[in-house]
Amino acid sequence: MAKLKLDLHDIYNKGKKINEELGRVINDAVEKKIKEIEIIPGKGSGALKRTVLRFLDQPHIKAKYHRLKVDPKNHGRLFVYFKH
Repeated sequence: MAKLKLDLHDIYNKGKKINEELGRVINDAVEKKIKEIEIIPGKGSGALKRTVLRFLDQPHIKAKYHRLKVDPKNHGRLFVYFKH
């Protein structure tokens, strides 16, 4: 199964770029019928993870994916699943 991965460590302090990359990877998954995206906001203070979760909770974004899961063994990783 194909999967996309987005590591946000390099752009953790660039709010607009974070939203652009999240939107890009979501749209790529939809267009290419990818079933899973791994997003790595990292552990840190949790601010970046909250930013990612807020982005994913927007109604127009939420309509594009099926399920969201936080890695139970590593809270610095999120998985977004799609039904195509």
